[in-house]
Amino acid sequence: MHAAQTHADLILVNGRFTTLDRTNPAPEAAAITGNRFSAVGERAEIMALAGPNTRVIDCGGRRVIPGLADNHIHIIRGGLNFNMELRWDGLASLSDAMAMLRAQVARTPAPQWVRVVGGFSEHQFAEKRLPTLDEINAAAPDTPVFVLHLYDRALLNAAALRAVGYTKDTPNPPGGEIQRDASGNPTGLLIASPNAGILYATLAKGPKLPFDYQLNSTRHFMRDLNRLGVTSVIDAGGGFQNYPDDYAVIQQLLDNDQLTIRIAYNLFTQKAGEEKDDFLRWTAGAKYHQGDDYLRLNGAGEMLVFSAADFEDFRMPRPDMPDNMEGDLEGVIRILAQNRWPWRLHATYDETITRALDVFEKVNRDIPLDGIHWFFDHAETISERSIDRVAALGGGIAFQHRMAYQGEYFVERYGARAAEATPPFKRVLEAGVKTSAGTDATRVASYDPWVSLAWLVTGKTLGGTGLYPQRNLLDRETALRMWTENTTWFSNEEGRKGRIAAGMLADLAVLDRDYFSVPGDEIRQITAVLTIVDGKPVYGADEFAGLAPPLPPAMPDWSPVNTYGGYNKAAPEAAALSKVAASSCGCAKSCGVHGHDHAKSWGAGLPVGDLKSFWGALGCACWAV
Repeated sequence: MHAAQTHADLILVNGRFTTLDRTNPAPEAAAITGNRFSAVGERAEIMALAGPNTRVIDCGGRRVIPGLADNHIHIIRGGLNFNMELRWDGLASLSDAMAMLRAQVARTPAPQWVRVVGGFSEHQFAEKRLPTLDEINAAAPDTPVFVLHLYDRALLNAAALRAVGYTKDTPNPPGGEIQRDASGNPTGLLIASPNAGILYATLAKGPKLPFDYQLNSTRHFMRDLNRLGVTSVIDAGGGFQNYPDDYAVIQQLLDNDQLTIRIAYNLFTQKAGEEKDDFLRWTAGAKYHQGDDYLRLNGAGEMLVFSAADFEDFRMPRPDMPDNMEGDLEGVIRILAQNRWPWRLHATYDETITRALDVFEKVNRDIPLDGIHWFFDHAETISERSIDRVAALGGGIAFQHRMAYQGEYFVERYGARAAEATPPFKRVLEAGVKTSAGTDATRVASYDPWVSLAWLVTGKTLGGTGLYPQRNLLDRETALRMWTENTTWFSNEEGRKGRIAAGMLADLAVLDRDYFSVPGDEIRQITAVLTIVDGKPVYGADEFAGLAPPLPPAMPDWSPVNTYGGYNKAAPEAAALSKVAASSCGCAKSCGVHGHDHAKSWGAGLPVGDLKSFWGALGCACWAV
C-alpha cells in the first residue's frame, strides 16, 4: 500500500476489487483524495486514513473495476440528439420495439419526428426481421418516423417522406438509392449502396434541439454512459460536425463543471477535396493535447481524406478505393507528421489498410513517425502481414464490436471460416501491437460497453450466432483491459488512468453483478450501481441511489428519455434460433434444406474466394434470404 499524506476524502470498502494493477490485483479497500486514488491496500491500513470528513462507502461485496473507456464513440454529435431518439438497443422482440414506437408517436407533437437511430440489429429480435413500411405507416400515419438500421438502410413512413421532400423527381445520390414503386414514387426505403451518406443526410433534415436543450440532452447521454460504467471516451468526430462551432455544447458543459465523462476528441475532415485545408488550419490554430483531463484534443480523424473511406456494410461487396487515394492521403499525413499530431483512420478492409500503410511507410522515410500514436479503426479483415507492418511502424489498432451487430451479414457473404478471426483481436494482442476496444456508437452499434465485452469473451452476435472458435476468444481479464488501461495509449494518457492504483485518476465502477463469474450470455446485462469519475459519484442506483447529483428531466418534455431512459437492460427472452417460427422469420420463402433455420446454414463452413466474392451457402437457398 502507498501511504497517503492527508486524510482521504472517500474510502471504498467491502468490495471485490479488480484493480488491473499486477502488483496489487485484489486489495480490500481503496482511498481517494481529491481526484486521485491515494491508497489501495488492506482495509485496516486504508481506514486509518479516514478523517472526520471522510465519506466511507460500503460496496456490499460487489465487483469494483476501473472505469471503462470507449476507444471510438461519437459522443459529441450523439449528445446533441440523444433526447430526441427512441432507443431499440437491447430489446428482445420487434413486437416490443413497435409498441414503444406507437406509444412515442402518441406523445410526440407536430412537427417533431420519432427517430430510432441505430444501436440495434434485426438479428437481436425474436422475429429476426425489421418492421415493414406498412407496419410503420400504420403505427404513425401523420407523425414522421425515421428508423436507421446499421449502415445499410433507413425506413421512412409517408409523413417523413413528405417532411424531407422526396418525390419521384428526387434523384438518387452517388452511392445511395431511394427505393421506388412501379410508378417511380419513393416507398420509404433508403439504401446505402454502399455509401451511407443518403441515410445521414436525410436524418440531418429533421428538427434540431435548441442550444439549452442540447446541453440537457448531452448530460442525459453522459449519465446513461455512467450507468453502464463508462468514465472516459475518445470521440471520433463525425460528418456535419465542424470544429470549433459544433463543440460549443461540450465546451459549455466543461465550463459549467457538468461533464461526467472524460473526452479526448479527434477532428474529422468535412468536405471532399478540402481535407488539406482543414488540417492546415487546425494544426495552425490548435495544439495537440490542448485541454485538461476532462476535455482535450486527441489529433485527427477518423476521416482524413474522403478517397480513403471504405464502407462497412457487409451486405454489399467490398468497395475499391479510387486511384487518387494515396496522393490525397499522403498530403494530409505529411501535415500531421510534421506537426506531431496523431491520427486515426477508418479502415474496414485489409485492401484499404495495405494501401494506407504504403503511404505511412513512405512518409516515415522522410518524417519518422516514432512516438506518434496513430492507429487504424475497425480493421475487421486486417491481414497478418498488415498487422506486422503496423507493429514495425509503432502504430495501433482500435477494434469496435460492429461484428456483434453485422456478423450474420458477414457470414452470409464470406462464410463462417472467414469470420473466425474477423476482426483478429487475439492475433493483434499476440503480436504486441497496441490495441483496445470500443463501440462506434451511436448511429450504428450501441454505446453499451457490455455488448462489446460479451462479444470479446463469447464470440456471439446479438442474434446468438457464434462467430469465433475458442482459440480466438479473450479471457475476461484481457477483455476488461481492452476497455480500460489499453485505451489510454490511444489518448496518450498511459500511467494516468485505467487502473485502480495510487496516483491514478479516481475513476471506477461498482457493478450490479460479478463480471468474472456470471455466465457469458449474462455479461450483456451488466450495469453499474455506482460510478465515480474524478473522485466524485456521477451515477448511483439501488443502495447507492442519491450519491450522485440528480439530473433535471430530459428536455423537451415529450422526449423518449423521460419514459424509457436509455439502453434497455431487461433480461432478453431465451429463444434459440431453432425455435423461431417460420411465421416470424420475415423472409419471403423457406429453404428446402433448412426450412427457416437459416442460421444453421450461415454457421456452416462455406467455400469463399476473396472478400469481394459471394458464393453463398452452396446447395441450399439460405443465401437468398
